[in-house]
Amino acid sequence: MLDGVDQRRMSVDRELSPLTREKLGQFMTPAPIARFMASLFAPPSGEIVLLDPGAGIGMLTSAFVEQALLQTGLRSITVHAYEIDPVMRRRLEATLQECHAFCAQGGIKFRWQIYDEDFIEAGVALVRNEHTLFGAPPQRFTHCIMNPPYRKINSHSNTRIQLQQIGIETSNLYTGFLAVASHLLTADGELVAIVPRSFCNGVYFRSFRTFFLHEMSFRHIHVFETRDQAFRDNEVLQENIIIHAVKNQHRLPVVITSSVRAELDDLTQREAPYAEVVKPGDSNLFINIAVSKADRLVIERLSVFTSTLAELGVTVSTGPVVDFRLRSDLRQNPTQDTFPLIYPGHLRHHAVHWPKLDGSKPNAIAASVKTQPWLMPNEWYVLIRRFSAKEEKRRIVASVYDPGRVPGKMVGFENHLNVLHRKGSGLSPELARGLALYLNSTLIDLHFRQFSGHTQVNANDLRTLQYPNEATLTRWGSLFKDAFPNQQTIDALLEAEISTMGATYSTTDPVDAQRKIEEALVILDELGMPKAQRNERSALTLLALFALKPGDKWEKASAPLMGITPIMDFVRDYYAKTYAPNTRETFRRQTMHQFVQAGIAVMNPDEPDRPVNSPKWVYQVTSEVLGLVRSFQRADWRTKVESHLKEHGSLAERYARAREMSKIPLTIHGKAFTLSPGAHSELIAKIIYEFGPRFAPGAEVLYIGDTGAKTIHLDVDTMASLGLSFDVHGKFPDVVLFHRAMNWLYLIEAVTSHGPVDSERHLELADLFADSTAGLVFVTAFPDRRSLGRYASEISWETEVWVADHPEHLIHYNGENFLGPHKGGGVGE
Repeated sequence: MLDGVDQRRMSVDRELSPLTREKLGQFMTPAPIARFMASLFAPPSGEIVLLDPGAGIGMLTSAFVEQALLQTGLRSITVHAYEIDPVMRRRLEATLQECHAFCAQGGIKFRWQIYDEDFIEAGVALVRNEHTLFGAPPQRFTHCIMNPPYRKINSHSNTRIQLQQIGIETSNLYTGFLAVASHLLTADGELVAIVPRSFCNGVYFRSFRTFFLHEMSFRHIHVFETRDQAFRDNEVLQENIIIHAVKNQHRLPVVITSSVRAELDDLTQREAPYAEVVKPGDSNLFINIAVSKADRLVIERLSVFTSTLAELGVTVSTGPVVDFRLRSDLRQNPTQDTFPLIYPGHLRHHAVHWPKLDGSKPNAIAASVKTQPWLMPNEWYVLIRRFSAKEEKRRIVASVYDPGRVPGKMVGFENHLNVLHRKGSGLSPELARGLALYLNSTLIDLHFRQFSGHTQVNANDLRTLQYPNEATLTRWGSLFKDAFPNQQTIDALLEAEISTMGATYSTTDPVDAQRKIEEALVILDELGMPKAQRNERSALTLLALFALKPGDKWEKASAPLMGITPIMDFVRDYYAKTYAPNTRETFRRQTMHQFVQAGIAVMNPDEPDRPVNSPKWVYQVTSEVLGLVRSFQRADWRTKVESHLKEHGSLAERYARAREMSKIPLTIHGKAFTLSPGAHSELIAKIIYEFGPRFAPGAEVLYIGDTGAKTIHLDVDTMASLGLSFDVHGKFPDVVLFHRAMNWLYLIEAVTSHGPVDSERHLELADLFADSTAGLVFVTAFPDRRSLGRYASEISWETEVWVADHPEHLIHYNGENFLGPHKGGGVGE
């Protein structure tokens, strides 16, 4: 059932314009994630009342029903779905009809109600009715599953005011949805949601956390470790988490999982005490998510440092100079009547390099009465960029501002910097250097990535960190007066300090472990492994195959025989990463298979004819690669790698050649093109070579789209001669043919993953091509009759259907003509 809904999701995804998505602030949930979310609920039984706010096309409800039908003791499911978009609502109705049919087969009563209402407005009304003297009992829900919209709420908006009426103060729609849904759950009601991670910390969401954590208790938190995976079909960059919470105060251990891929086939997992996730006595109520034992080890090591910035007498604030407000006072080049102006672009190698005369930003600010309040004395400071990318190697990069390197009495710091100072004045040189050393440590970077759900470094985030005392920081700073130390020196300094403080913790050093993983990633990259194998899982697998522990040198690498389970055990025991048992196949298919292809490892060297299903199946690195890796970081490493690649080539290059060879060739008007490999491209080729000659003989190809390279061919001149001029991205059909003799435009959709020309798409294309002087013919092409069967009920009247495995036939859906333009319905001739 859910797979069919997922096809509908992809069809709607293509129809919705980016502007509509941005307006709604909502992106639909892919099927693997929906299934995982539904699996987090306790096995449902009895009578279920499910709330799905922002339901979209019903993907999450469908997943819930699919999961619920696997259970026994279930009597009925009643769904309350809120959706304001008409395109979504039509698909939602179809999804709920399918849910009804599946439940009927299982003897389960299924009822539903779709609300064409704003959920916040409707939900607040339900909550407020609960508190009126004569109000009827409000609707309550046993379960809630949601993927709420992500959009900021203006402080004076109606939505903000409504939420305030029930005691909710929040700045984003998604937390508003969570708060209202929590209000409406029954006691012990369950909520599962996929939301941004940003609510877990920071001052903006403190009020929301206070409410939510009073009402709900976490049971499971899942973290997506890359920003581009959860909603990759929509190219959304957002740090997302999935939460499962229950409406009670039972503070049970919390299961924490993580994955890199949206398919969730690479899960790591651990169980954390509730007090670790939400620390008792924490006035900020931060939600701490240590996804692995390695993350927990970072927290253990840093716990020896207990000072706050306030106790150090240090203040952190954003740079005072907001450039667009002082634009008339900014200067590209410094002069005698200006002071230096420091932007993030002036920071390099942990120091300030000023001026940057060839840069795009000003280097100076006028010395005047107007600018005086925004300037600071030219003394010692620590500067930190406020914004960084999730995929950057380091989140916090601190630089020392040395007044000896920049002239002048005063200095301006631009607003995209965080500045560490003392009441608006500078720090001592030693304290500035000591703070910069600490903030640039790997331990701090690892810790910051754990608790920060932002791609920016906020001043409040820096305030919440724990620091060494001032004597320690000053001592560190006095050690490095001439040059800033390298990363290894910084990390060794911290480790030595922690050791002297008598702390007891695990023998696994998380910094050594991280460094070894990063080195393994370098090796995979330089050996030419494809991008899909340049990840942490593959790096850890490589380390296990060489039996290298975090503190070991590469020259100590060995080549034991190892199966998949022993590899995962090694990773758990020495790198504190516990992968779920069901990820064994991912290790096998997504890492070891490619290692064997690349010649890094061989299968069963001790018994080559071992049966495929044998539990004794093992791998071993080749002697050649073992010798190569032992030279890593030595002077002859580069020479050996080049020699290896010259003899064997890289797997990435072989894959690229294979992809190029598998591309589908097309010749249009004597010009050669290639389409990305895949079923969709194969169908497009058949439209050109099979459909065209049969049903549009002599037609000109005006446009071809491609899944890989988007627009493959576009005849702009002929389009213009037909009165058409527009951006082809987004809502364009897959193929456009022009039959000049008949003056017909064929608008053809190739259906392999997206939907057909249904009523909505029919009107959309008619509107898009409304200015055409040629008549419009709407065609849906399917690869086979089985594919047609899945969508037959959705196809619009007055369109044509062509099936590639019966190319000589055409199916006509009503209308006055068998093949040709139809009048009426906004479709021109």
